[in-house]
Amino acid sequence: MGILTLLVFLPVLGAVVCLFVPKQQVRTVAVAFALATFVLSLSLFGTFFGGGEDSTEAIFGTQYGKLHHVERATWIEGKNFTVEYFLGIDGLGFPLFILTTLIAFLACLASWNFDRWKINKGVRAYFILFLLLETGMLGVFVSMDFFLFYVFWEVMLLPMYFLIGVWGGSRREYAAIKFFLFTLAGSVLMLVVLVAMYFYSDAPITAEMSRLGTEGIASGYRGEDVLISHGTFDLIELATNPVIQSYFAAKSTLFLGLKFAPVMFMLLFIGFAIKLPCVPVHTWLPDAHVEAPTPISMILAGVLLKMGGYGFLRLCYPIFPTGGERWAFFLAVVGVVSIIYGALCAMAQTDFKKLVAYSSVSHMGYVLLGIAVMTQAGFQGAMFQMIAHGISSPMCFYLVGVIYDRAHHREIDRFGGLWLTMPRYGTLATIGFFASLGLPGLCGFIGEIWVLLGTFGARDKYVWAVPMAIIAAGGVILTAGYILWLIRRVYLGQEREEYAGFSDASARETFVLIPMAVLAIAMGIFPMQTVFNYTNGTLDLMLAHVANATAMMP
Repeated sequence: MGILTLLVFLPVLGAVVCLFVPKQQVRTVAVAFALATFVLSLSLFGTFFGGGEDSTEAIFGTQYGKLHHVERATWIEGKNFTVEYFLGIDGLGFPLFILTTLIAFLACLASWNFDRWKINKGVRAYFILFLLLETGMLGVFVSMDFFLFYVFWEVMLLPMYFLIGVWGGSRREYAAIKFFLFTLAGSVLMLVVLVAMYFYSDAPITAEMSRLGTEGIASGYRGEDVLISHGTFDLIELATNPVIQSYFAAKSTLFLGLKFAPVMFMLLFIGFAIKLPCVPVHTWLPDAHVEAPTPISMILAGVLLKMGGYGFLRLCYPIFPTGGERWAFFLAVVGVVSIIYGALCAMAQTDFKKLVAYSSVSHMGYVLLGIAVMTQAGFQGAMFQMIAHGISSPMCFYLVGVIYDRAHHREIDRFGGLWLTMPRYGTLATIGFFASLGLPGLCGFIGEIWVLLGTFGARDKYVWAVPMAIIAAGGVILTAGYILWLIRRVYLGQEREEYAGFSDASARETFVLIPMAVLAIAMGIFPMQTVFNYTNGTLDLMLAHVANATAMMP
Protein backbone atom coordinates (compact mmCIF):
# COMPACT_ATOMS: atom_id res chain seq x y z
CA MET A 1 0.00 0.00 0.00
CA GLY A 2 1.40 3.37 -1.03
CA ILE A 3 1.57 6.43 1.20
CA LEU A 4 -1.20 8.25 -0.70
CA THR A 5 -3.62 5.33 -0.41
CA LEU A 6 -2.86 5.08 3.30
CA LEU A 7 -3.45 8.79 3.81
CA VAL A 8 -6.66 8.89 1.79
CA PHE A 9 -8.27 5.90 3.48
CA LEU A 10 -6.94 6.26 7.02
CA PRO A 11 -9.99 8.38 7.97
CA VAL A 12 -12.26 5.60 6.62
CA LEU A 13 -10.51 3.18 8.97
CA GLY A 14 -11.21 5.68 11.75
CA ALA A 15 -14.88 5.77 10.77
CA VAL A 16 -15.05 1.98 10.96
CA VAL A 17 -13.44 1.99 14.40
CA CYS A 18 -15.96 4.64 15.52
CA LEU A 19 -18.74 2.17 14.70
CA PHE A 20 -17.61 -0.28 17.38
CA VAL A 21 -16.09 1.72 20.23
CA PRO A 22 -18.27 2.89 23.15
CA LYS A 23 -20.08 6.18 22.55
CA GLN A 24 -17.97 8.10 25.07
CA GLN A 25 -14.79 7.15 23.18
CA VAL A 26 -15.97 8.09 19.69
CA ARG A 27 -14.69 11.66 19.70
CA THR A 28 -11.30 10.53 21.05
CA VAL A 29 -10.96 7.97 18.26
CA ALA A 30 -12.03 10.49 15.60
CA VAL A 31 -9.56 13.13 16.78
CA ALA A 32 -6.80 10.52 17.01
CA PHE A 33 -7.32 9.37 13.41
CA ALA A 34 -7.55 12.97 12.15
CA LEU A 35 -4.32 13.76 13.98
CA ALA A 36 -2.62 10.63 12.65
CA THR A 37 -3.62 11.56 9.10
CA PHE A 38 -2.19 15.05 9.53
CA VAL A 39 1.07 13.86 11.10
CA LEU A 40 1.55 11.19 8.43
CA SER A 41 0.87 13.72 5.66
CA LEU A 42 3.83 15.78 6.90
CA SER A 43 6.11 13.01 5.62
CA LEU A 44 5.28 14.22 2.10
CA PHE A 45 7.37 17.34 2.72
CA GLY A 46 10.51 15.25 2.26
CA THR A 47 9.55 14.65 -1.36
CA PHE A 48 9.43 18.34 -2.14
CA PHE A 49 12.56 19.52 -0.33
CA GLY A 50 15.76 20.21 -2.24
CA GLY A 51 14.12 21.55 -5.37
CA GLY A 52 12.76 18.18 -6.40
CA GLU A 53 9.33 19.60 -7.21
CA ASP A 54 10.80 22.23 -9.48
CA SER A 55 12.44 19.61 -11.65
CA THR A 56 11.37 19.75 -15.27
CA GLU A 57 12.02 16.03 -15.64
CA ALA A 58 9.02 14.48 -17.36
CA ILE A 59 7.54 11.24 -16.18
CA PHE A 60 4.40 9.61 -17.51
CA GLY A 61 4.75 11.89 -20.51
CA THR A 62 3.66 14.96 -18.60
CA GLN A 63 4.85 18.32 -19.89
CA TYR A 64 3.72 20.45 -16.97
CA GLY A 65 5.03 18.91 -13.78
CA LYS A 66 6.39 15.89 -12.02
CA LEU A 67 4.16 13.45 -10.18
CA HIS A 68 5.37 11.84 -6.98
CA HIS A 69 4.26 8.75 -5.05
CA VAL A 70 2.44 7.44 -8.10
CA GLU A 71 0.11 4.50 -7.50
CA ARG A 72 -1.48 2.97 -10.56
CA ALA A 73 -3.62 -0.10 -11.10
CA THR A 74 -6.57 -1.14 -13.22
CA TRP A 75 -9.75 -0.64 -11.23
CA ILE A 76 -12.60 -1.28 -13.69
CA GLU A 77 -11.96 -2.85 -17.07
CA GLY A 78 -14.55 -3.23 -19.80
CA LYS A 79 -14.37 -4.21 -23.43
CA ASN A 80 -13.78 -0.66 -24.67
CA PHE A 81 -12.85 1.28 -21.56
CA THR A 82 -10.58 1.16 -18.53
CA VAL A 83 -10.88 3.04 -15.25
CA GLU A 84 -7.65 3.24 -13.29
CA TYR A 85 -6.88 3.68 -9.64
CA PHE A 86 -4.34 6.38 -10.44
CA LEU A 87 -2.99 8.50 -7.60
CA GLY A 88 -0.15 11.01 -7.69
CA ILE A 89 0.83 14.30 -6.11
CA ASP A 90 2.61 17.36 -7.48
CA GLY A 91 3.04 21.01 -6.55
CA LEU A 92 -0.60 21.71 -7.32
CA GLY A 93 -2.14 19.07 -5.08
CA PHE A 94 0.50 18.92 -2.33
CA PRO A 95 -0.22 22.19 -0.43
CA LEU A 96 -3.98 21.63 -0.66
CA PHE A 97 -3.55 18.07 0.60
CA ILE A 98 -1.58 19.27 3.64
CA LEU A 99 -4.11 22.08 4.20
CA THR A 100 -6.92 19.51 4.19
CA THR A 101 -5.31 17.26 6.79
CA LEU A 102 -4.57 20.26 9.03
CA ILE A 103 -7.99 21.89 8.85
CA ALA A 104 -9.73 18.53 9.21
CA PHE A 105 -7.77 17.82 12.39
CA LEU A 106 -8.46 21.28 13.85
CA ALA A 107 -12.15 21.08 12.93
CA CYS A 108 -12.40 17.61 14.46
CA LEU A 109 -10.80 18.91 17.64
CA ALA A 110 -13.18 21.87 17.56
CA SER A 111 -16.03 19.33 17.48
CA TRP A 112 -14.89 17.91 20.82
CA ASN A 113 -17.35 20.04 22.76
CA PHE A 114 -20.18 18.85 20.55
CA ASP A 115 -22.88 20.24 22.85
CA ARG A 116 -21.47 23.68 22.18
CA TRP A 117 -22.02 23.41 18.44
CA LYS A 118 -25.47 21.80 18.78
CA ILE A 119 -23.87 18.45 18.03
CA ASN A 120 -25.84 16.97 20.91
CA LYS A 121 -27.38 14.01 19.11
CA GLY A 122 -25.99 11.22 17.02
CA VAL A 123 -22.41 11.88 18.09
CA ARG A 124 -21.22 8.59 16.59
CA ALA A 125 -22.86 9.37 13.24
CA TYR A 126 -21.43 12.90 13.24
CA PHE A 127 -17.82 11.79 13.58
CA ILE A 128 -18.22 8.89 11.13
CA LEU A 129 -19.58 11.29 8.51
CA PHE A 130 -16.82 13.77 9.34
CA LEU A 131 -14.10 11.18 8.67
CA LEU A 132 -15.76 10.01 5.45
CA LEU A 133 -15.87 13.63 4.33
CA GLU A 134 -12.12 13.92 4.95
CA THR A 135 -11.45 10.90 2.75
CA GLY A 136 -13.47 12.43 -0.08
CA MET A 137 -11.57 15.71 0.16
CA LEU A 138 -8.15 14.06 0.24
CA GLY A 139 -8.98 11.80 -2.68
CA VAL A 140 -9.85 14.71 -4.94
CA PHE A 141 -6.40 16.28 -4.60
CA VAL A 142 -4.45 13.16 -5.59
CA SER A 143 -6.72 11.53 -8.21
CA MET A 144 -5.20 11.57 -11.69
CA ASP A 145 -8.00 9.58 -13.32
CA PHE A 146 -11.09 11.68 -14.09
CA PHE A 147 -13.49 8.86 -13.18
CA LEU A 148 -11.76 8.40 -9.82
CA PHE A 149 -11.68 12.17 -9.32
CA TYR A 150 -15.42 12.27 -9.89
CA VAL A 151 -16.05 9.44 -7.42
CA PHE A 152 -14.17 11.23 -4.64
CA TRP A 153 -15.89 14.50 -5.58
CA GLU A 154 -19.27 12.83 -5.07
CA VAL A 155 -18.16 11.12 -1.86
CA MET A 156 -17.99 14.57 -0.26
CA LEU A 157 -21.56 15.49 -1.12
CA LEU A 158 -23.63 13.23 1.13
CA PRO A 159 -21.56 13.59 4.34
CA MET A 160 -21.64 17.38 4.04
CA TYR A 161 -25.38 17.31 3.32
CA PHE A 162 -26.09 15.38 6.52
CA LEU A 163 -23.58 17.31 8.63
CA ILE A 164 -25.43 20.52 7.79
CA GLY A 165 -28.95 19.10 7.62
CA VAL A 166 -28.87 17.16 10.90
CA TRP A 167 -26.52 19.17 13.13
CA GLY A 168 -27.05 22.68 11.73
CA GLY A 169 -29.09 25.65 12.90
CA SER A 170 -32.80 26.39 12.76
CA ARG A 171 -32.90 26.52 8.94
CA ARG A 172 -30.57 23.57 8.48
CA GLU A 173 -32.84 21.57 6.16
CA TYR A 174 -33.21 24.49 3.76
CA ALA A 175 -29.46 25.19 3.77
CA ALA A 176 -28.57 21.51 3.31
CA ILE A 177 -30.98 20.99 0.42
CA LYS A 178 -29.78 24.17 -1.27
CA PHE A 179 -26.15 23.06 -0.90
CA PHE A 180 -27.06 19.61 -2.25
CA LEU A 181 -28.96 20.89 -5.28
CA PHE A 182 -26.32 23.44 -6.30
CA THR A 183 -23.49 20.94 -5.90
CA LEU A 184 -25.43 18.20 -7.67
CA ALA A 185 -26.11 20.52 -10.61
CA GLY A 186 -22.38 21.12 -10.95
CA SER A 187 -21.72 17.39 -10.65
CA VAL A 188 -24.14 16.64 -13.50
CA LEU A 189 -22.25 19.03 -15.77
CA MET A 190 -18.98 17.39 -14.77
CA LEU A 191 -20.45 14.00 -15.58
CA VAL A 192 -21.43 15.18 -19.07
CA VAL A 193 -17.84 16.34 -19.62
CA LEU A 194 -16.43 13.10 -18.22
CA VAL A 195 -18.40 10.97 -20.68
CA ALA A 196 -17.79 13.32 -23.60
CA MET A 197 -14.06 13.51 -22.98
CA TYR A 198 -13.78 9.74 -22.88
CA PHE A 199 -15.57 9.15 -26.16
CA TYR A 200 -14.00 12.15 -27.91
CA SER A 201 -10.54 10.99 -26.86
CA ASP A 202 -11.31 7.56 -28.29
CA ALA A 203 -11.82 8.84 -31.85
CA PRO A 204 -8.34 10.31 -32.49
CA ILE A 205 -6.55 7.43 -30.75
CA THR A 206 -8.47 4.86 -32.84
CA ALA A 207 -7.68 6.82 -36.00
CA GLU A 208 -4.02 7.05 -35.07
CA MET A 209 -3.81 3.34 -34.36
CA SER A 210 -5.39 2.60 -37.73
CA ARG A 211 -2.87 4.85 -39.42
CA LEU A 212 0.04 3.13 -37.67
CA GLY A 213 -1.26 -0.27 -38.81
CA THR A 214 -0.21 -3.62 -37.44
CA GLU A 215 3.17 -2.42 -36.22
CA GLY A 216 1.57 0.49 -34.38
CA ILE A 217 -1.01 -1.74 -32.75
CA ALA A 218 1.71 -4.12 -31.64
CA SER A 219 3.79 -1.39 -30.07
CA GLY A 220 0.86 0.73 -28.94
CA TYR A 221 0.47 4.46 -29.02
CA ARG A 222 2.30 5.64 -25.94
CA GLY A 223 1.52 9.06 -24.56
CA GLU A 224 2.76 7.50 -21.32
CA ASP A 225 4.33 4.24 -20.24
CA VAL A 226 0.91 2.66 -20.62
CA LEU A 227 -0.64 1.25 -23.79
CA ILE A 228 -3.27 3.67 -25.04
CA SER A 229 -5.55 2.05 -27.62
CA HIS A 230 -8.91 3.66 -26.84
CA GLY A 231 -10.44 6.58 -24.98
CA THR A 232 -9.06 7.45 -21.58
CA PHE A 233 -10.00 9.03 -18.26
CA ASP A 234 -6.32 9.72 -17.50
CA LEU A 235 -5.99 13.45 -16.74
CA ILE A 236 -2.29 13.50 -17.65
CA GLU A 237 -2.90 11.74 -20.95
CA LEU A 238 -5.83 13.99 -21.80
CA ALA A 239 -3.70 17.08 -21.20
CA THR A 240 -0.46 16.04 -22.89
CA ASN A 241 -1.27 13.53 -25.63
CA PRO A 242 -0.74 15.60 -28.81
CA VAL A 243 -3.22 13.54 -30.82
CA ILE A 244 -6.00 14.05 -28.28
CA GLN A 245 -5.15 17.71 -27.76
CA SER A 246 -5.19 18.46 -31.47
CA TYR A 247 -8.55 16.75 -31.88
CA PHE A 248 -10.10 18.58 -28.90
CA ALA A 249 -8.94 21.97 -30.22
CA ALA A 250 -9.88 21.41 -33.87
CA LYS A 251 -12.62 23.60 -35.32
CA SER A 252 -14.24 20.55 -36.87
CA THR A 253 -14.65 18.82 -33.47
CA LEU A 254 -18.19 19.71 -32.42
CA PHE A 255 -20.42 18.98 -29.46
CA LEU A 256 -24.12 19.66 -30.07
CA GLY A 257 -23.09 21.77 -33.05
CA LEU A 258 -20.65 23.90 -31.02
CA LYS A 259 -16.86 23.79 -30.83
CA PHE A 260 -15.86 21.06 -28.44
CA ALA A 261 -13.11 22.66 -26.34
CA PRO A 262 -14.90 25.93 -25.43
CA VAL A 263 -18.12 24.05 -24.56
CA MET A 264 -16.34 21.50 -22.38
CA PHE A 265 -14.35 24.25 -20.69
CA MET A 266 -17.52 26.19 -19.87
CA LEU A 267 -19.37 23.16 -18.53
CA LEU A 268 -16.45 22.36 -16.25
CA PHE A 269 -16.16 26.01 -15.28
CA ILE A 270 -19.78 26.16 -14.13
CA GLY A 271 -19.36 22.97 -12.11
CA PHE A 272 -16.25 24.26 -10.38
CA ALA A 273 -17.57 27.84 -10.07
CA ILE A 274 -20.42 26.54 -7.92
CA LYS A 275 -17.90 25.08 -5.51
CA LEU A 276 -15.57 28.11 -5.59
CA PRO A 277 -18.14 29.87 -5.40
CA CYS A 278 -18.50 32.94 -7.61
CA VAL A 279 -21.38 35.18 -8.61
CA PRO A 280 -24.11 34.27 -9.55
CA VAL A 281 -23.85 30.65 -8.32
CA HIS A 282 -22.75 31.62 -4.82
CA THR A 283 -26.12 31.86 -3.08
CA TRP A 284 -25.85 28.45 -1.38
CA LEU A 285 -22.73 29.54 0.52
CA PRO A 286 -24.06 32.11 3.05
CA ASP A 287 -26.95 29.83 4.00
CA ALA A 288 -24.71 26.79 4.37
CA HIS A 289 -22.17 28.69 6.48
CA VAL A 290 -24.73 30.32 8.75
CA GLU A 291 -26.61 27.09 9.46
CA ALA A 292 -23.64 24.69 9.63
CA PRO A 293 -22.00 23.90 12.96
CA THR A 294 -18.82 25.91 13.43
CA PRO A 295 -16.42 22.98 12.74
CA ILE A 296 -18.24 22.24 9.48
CA SER A 297 -18.04 25.92 8.49
CA MET A 298 -14.28 25.59 8.99
CA ILE A 299 -14.21 22.66 6.55
CA LEU A 300 -16.43 24.46 4.05
CA ALA A 301 -14.27 27.59 4.04
CA GLY A 302 -10.89 25.94 4.44
CA VAL A 303 -11.14 23.08 1.95
CA LEU A 304 -14.35 22.71 -0.07
CA LEU A 305 -14.15 26.16 -1.67
CA LYS A 306 -10.58 25.44 -2.77
CA MET A 307 -11.74 22.50 -4.84
CA GLY A 308 -13.26 24.89 -7.36
CA GLY A 309 -9.96 26.65 -7.96
CA TYR A 310 -8.12 23.33 -7.97
CA GLY A 311 -10.51 22.01 -10.62
CA PHE A 312 -9.79 25.01 -12.86
CA LEU A 313 -6.05 24.39 -12.63
CA ARG A 314 -6.13 20.59 -12.78
CA LEU A 315 -8.72 20.06 -15.52
CA CYS A 316 -9.92 23.17 -17.33
CA TYR A 317 -6.69 24.83 -18.39
CA PRO A 318 -4.34 21.86 -19.06
CA ILE A 319 -6.96 19.87 -21.00
CA PHE A 320 -8.82 22.73 -22.71
CA PRO A 321 -6.30 25.58 -22.90
CA THR A 322 -8.00 27.02 -25.98
CA GLY A 323 -11.22 27.27 -23.98
CA GLY A 324 -9.41 29.30 -21.35
CA GLU A 325 -8.21 31.71 -24.02
CA ARG A 326 -11.68 32.05 -25.55
CA TRP A 327 -13.43 32.67 -22.21
CA ALA A 328 -10.73 34.78 -20.53
CA PHE A 329 -12.67 38.05 -20.56
CA PHE A 330 -15.85 36.42 -19.27
CA LEU A 331 -13.99 34.69 -16.43
CA ALA A 332 -12.20 37.90 -15.47
CA VAL A 333 -15.51 39.79 -15.35
CA VAL A 334 -17.05 37.12 -13.12
CA GLY A 335 -13.99 37.27 -10.86
CA VAL A 336 -14.08 41.05 -10.53
CA VAL A 337 -17.84 41.11 -9.96
CA SER A 338 -17.42 38.48 -7.23
CA ILE A 339 -14.71 40.58 -5.57
CA ILE A 340 -16.79 43.75 -5.43
CA TYR A 341 -20.20 42.16 -4.87
CA GLY A 342 -18.93 39.91 -2.08
CA ALA A 343 -17.25 42.83 -0.33
CA LEU A 344 -20.34 45.04 -0.57
CA CYS A 345 -22.57 42.26 0.75
CA ALA A 346 -20.18 41.65 3.63
CA MET A 347 -20.23 45.34 4.46
CA ALA A 348 -24.02 45.27 4.67
CA GLN A 349 -24.28 42.36 7.13
CA THR A 350 -25.28 42.59 10.77
CA ASP A 351 -24.81 38.84 11.36
CA PHE A 352 -21.20 38.13 12.32
CA LYS A 353 -21.04 34.73 10.59
CA LYS A 354 -22.78 35.87 7.43
CA LEU A 355 -20.24 38.70 7.08
CA VAL A 356 -17.40 36.17 7.10
CA ALA A 357 -19.31 34.01 4.60
CA TYR A 358 -19.72 36.83 2.08
CA SER A 359 -16.08 37.79 2.53
CA SER A 360 -15.22 34.34 1.15
CA VAL A 361 -17.06 35.16 -2.08
CA SER A 362 -14.95 38.29 -2.42
CA HIS A 363 -11.64 36.61 -1.60
CA MET A 364 -12.21 33.70 -3.97
CA GLY A 365 -12.94 36.19 -6.74
CA TYR A 366 -9.23 36.98 -6.72
CA VAL A 367 -8.53 33.30 -7.38
CA LEU A 368 -10.71 33.32 -10.49
CA LEU A 369 -9.25 36.61 -11.75
CA GLY A 370 -5.67 35.39 -11.32
CA ILE A 371 -6.36 32.19 -13.21
CA ALA A 372 -8.33 33.94 -15.96
CA VAL A 373 -5.47 36.22 -17.06
CA MET A 374 -3.13 33.22 -17.50
CA THR A 375 0.07 34.97 -16.42
CA GLN A 376 2.81 33.60 -14.20
CA ALA A 377 2.03 35.98 -11.33
CA GLY A 378 -1.70 35.42 -11.83
CA PHE A 379 -1.44 31.63 -11.51
CA GLN A 380 0.94 31.88 -8.57
CA GLY A 381 -1.20 34.49 -6.82
CA ALA A 382 -4.37 32.46 -7.30
CA MET A 383 -2.74 29.39 -5.78
CA PHE A 384 -1.34 31.37 -2.85
CA GLN A 385 -4.72 33.02 -2.28
CA MET A 386 -6.38 29.61 -2.05
CA ILE A 387 -3.94 28.46 0.63
CA ALA A 388 -4.07 31.78 2.50
CA HIS A 389 -7.86 31.83 2.51
CA GLY A 390 -7.78 28.20 3.64
CA ILE A 391 -5.98 29.40 6.77
CA SER A 392 -7.60 32.76 7.55
CA SER A 393 -11.23 31.90 6.79
CA PRO A 394 -11.52 28.80 9.04
CA MET A 395 -9.83 30.84 11.74
CA CYS A 396 -12.41 33.61 11.39
CA PHE A 397 -15.31 31.15 11.47
CA TYR A 398 -13.93 29.54 14.61
CA LEU A 399 -13.52 32.97 16.20
CA VAL A 400 -17.19 33.63 15.49
CA GLY A 401 -18.10 30.27 16.99
CA VAL A 402 -16.12 30.94 20.18
CA ILE A 403 -18.00 34.16 20.91
CA TYR A 404 -21.34 32.70 19.82
CA ASP A 405 -20.87 29.94 22.39
CA ARG A 406 -20.76 32.59 25.12
CA ALA A 407 -23.18 35.25 23.85
CA HIS A 408 -25.68 32.95 22.06
CA HIS A 409 -26.12 35.50 19.30
CA ARG A 410 -24.13 36.84 16.34
CA GLU A 411 -25.46 40.40 16.07
CA ILE A 412 -22.47 42.66 15.45
CA ASP A 413 -24.10 45.79 16.91
CA ARG A 414 -24.69 44.09 20.27
CA PHE A 415 -20.99 43.38 20.84
CA GLY A 416 -18.25 45.76 21.91
CA GLY A 417 -15.08 45.88 24.01
CA LEU A 418 -14.44 42.15 23.79
CA TRP A 419 -10.68 42.64 23.63
CA LEU A 420 -10.75 44.02 27.19
CA THR A 421 -12.99 41.19 28.35
CA MET A 422 -11.14 38.41 26.54
CA PRO A 423 -7.57 39.59 25.81
CA ARG A 424 -6.18 36.28 24.54
CA TYR A 425 -9.18 35.76 22.28
CA GLY A 426 -9.06 39.40 21.14
CA THR A 427 -5.39 39.13 20.17
CA LEU A 428 -5.94 36.00 18.11
CA ALA A 429 -9.06 37.54 16.56
CA THR A 430 -7.06 40.56 15.45
CA ILE A 431 -4.52 38.32 13.72
CA GLY A 432 -7.25 36.31 12.00
CA PHE A 433 -9.28 39.24 10.73
CA PHE A 434 -6.24 41.29 9.71
CA ALA A 435 -5.04 38.25 7.75
CA SER A 436 -8.42 38.19 6.01
CA LEU A 437 -8.12 41.94 5.40
CA GLY A 438 -4.84 41.44 3.52
CA LEU A 439 -2.57 43.39 5.87
CA PRO A 440 1.07 43.30 4.69
CA GLY A 441 3.00 40.80 6.76
CA LEU A 442 0.07 38.40 6.92
CA CYS A 443 -1.01 35.68 4.51
CA GLY A 444 -3.90 37.53 2.84
CA PHE A 445 -1.66 40.20 1.35
CA ILE A 446 0.60 38.08 -0.85
CA GLY A 447 -2.08 36.32 -2.87
CA GLU A 448 -4.08 39.46 -3.60
CA ILE A 449 -1.10 41.57 -4.62
CA TRP A 450 0.25 38.76 -6.83
CA VAL A 451 -3.11 38.48 -8.58
CA LEU A 452 -3.21 42.24 -9.15
CA LEU A 453 0.37 42.22 -10.47
CA GLY A 454 -0.49 39.30 -12.73
CA THR A 455 -3.56 41.11 -14.05
CA PHE A 456 -1.59 44.29 -14.77
CA GLY A 457 1.06 42.09 -16.39
CA ALA A 458 -1.49 40.84 -18.91
CA ARG A 459 -1.99 44.34 -20.37
CA ASP A 460 -0.06 43.53 -23.55
CA LYS A 461 -2.24 40.49 -24.12
CA TYR A 462 -5.65 41.81 -23.08
CA VAL A 463 -6.80 45.41 -23.46
CA TRP A 464 -9.20 44.92 -20.57
CA ALA A 465 -6.53 43.75 -18.10
CA VAL A 466 -5.67 47.15 -16.59
CA PRO A 467 -9.30 48.24 -15.99
CA MET A 468 -9.98 44.86 -14.39
CA ALA A 469 -6.96 45.23 -12.14
CA ILE A 470 -8.01 48.73 -11.07
CA ILE A 471 -11.54 47.61 -10.20
CA ALA A 472 -10.22 44.56 -8.35
CA ALA A 473 -7.88 46.81 -6.37
CA GLY A 474 -11.00 48.65 -5.21
CA GLY A 475 -12.04 45.42 -3.54
CA VAL A 476 -9.00 45.72 -1.26
CA ILE A 477 -10.33 49.07 -0.02
CA LEU A 478 -13.81 47.66 0.56
CA THR A 479 -12.36 44.69 2.43
CA ALA A 480 -10.35 46.98 4.68
CA GLY A 481 -13.53 48.98 5.29
CA TYR A 482 -15.75 46.15 6.51
CA ILE A 483 -13.00 44.37 8.47
CA LEU A 484 -11.95 47.54 10.32
CA TRP A 485 -15.62 48.37 10.91
CA LEU A 486 -16.11 44.88 12.32
CA ILE A 487 -13.08 45.06 14.62
CA ARG A 488 -14.10 48.46 15.96
CA ARG A 489 -17.65 47.37 16.77
CA VAL A 490 -16.91 43.94 18.18
CA TYR A 491 -13.50 44.13 19.84
CA LEU A 492 -12.71 47.78 20.59
CA GLY A 493 -14.44 50.41 22.68
CA GLN A 494 -15.66 50.25 26.25
CA GLU A 495 -16.20 46.90 27.89
CA ARG A 496 -19.89 46.07 28.06
CA GLU A 497 -21.30 44.99 31.38
CA GLU A 498 -23.35 42.14 29.94
CA TYR A 499 -20.18 40.48 28.62
CA ALA A 500 -17.93 41.23 31.60
CA GLY A 501 -18.24 37.70 32.89
CA PHE A 502 -17.19 36.01 29.65
CA SER A 503 -14.28 33.60 30.05
CA ASP A 504 -11.29 34.04 27.80
CA ALA A 505 -10.44 31.48 25.12
CA SER A 506 -9.97 28.08 26.74
CA ALA A 507 -6.85 25.95 26.33
CA ARG A 508 -8.57 23.86 23.64
CA GLU A 509 -9.87 26.92 21.78
CA THR A 510 -6.44 28.50 21.92
CA PHE A 511 -4.85 25.29 20.68
CA VAL A 512 -7.16 25.29 17.65
CA LEU A 513 -6.50 28.95 16.86
CA ILE A 514 -2.73 29.15 17.35
CA PRO A 515 -1.65 26.93 14.39
CA MET A 516 -3.73 29.04 12.01
CA ALA A 517 -2.41 32.28 13.55
CA VAL A 518 1.19 31.08 13.23
CA LEU A 519 0.67 30.04 9.62
CA ALA A 520 -1.04 33.35 8.79
CA ILE A 521 2.06 35.19 10.01
CA ALA A 522 4.59 32.75 8.53
CA MET A 523 2.99 32.81 5.09
CA GLY A 524 2.94 36.61 5.10
CA ILE A 525 6.61 36.91 6.04
CA PHE A 526 8.03 33.85 4.28
CA PRO A 527 5.82 33.25 1.22
CA MET A 528 8.58 31.49 -0.72
CA GLN A 529 9.47 29.01 2.00
CA THR A 530 5.86 28.24 2.97
CA VAL A 531 4.06 28.09 -0.38
CA PHE A 532 5.82 29.28 -3.52
CA ASN A 533 8.73 26.83 -3.34
CA TYR A 534 6.27 23.97 -3.44
CA THR A 535 3.85 25.26 -6.06
CA ASN A 536 5.70 27.45 -8.56
CA GLY A 537 7.50 24.65 -10.40
CA THR A 538 4.30 22.85 -11.32
CA LEU A 539 2.39 26.07 -12.02
CA ASP A 540 5.10 27.50 -14.29
CA LEU A 541 5.35 24.28 -16.29
CA MET A 542 1.58 24.09 -16.51
CA LEU A 543 1.40 27.67 -17.73
CA ALA A 544 4.06 26.96 -20.36
CA HIS A 545 1.99 23.99 -21.52
CA VAL A 546 -1.12 26.18 -21.75
CA ALA A 547 0.77 28.94 -23.57
CA ASN A 548 2.14 26.51 -26.15
CA ALA A 549 -1.31 25.09 -26.78
CA THR A 550 -3.00 28.47 -27.14
CA ALA A 551 -0.24 29.69 -29.45
CA MET A 552 -1.22 26.92 -31.87
CA MET A 553 -4.94 27.61 -31.47
CA PRO A 554 -6.74 27.28 -34.83
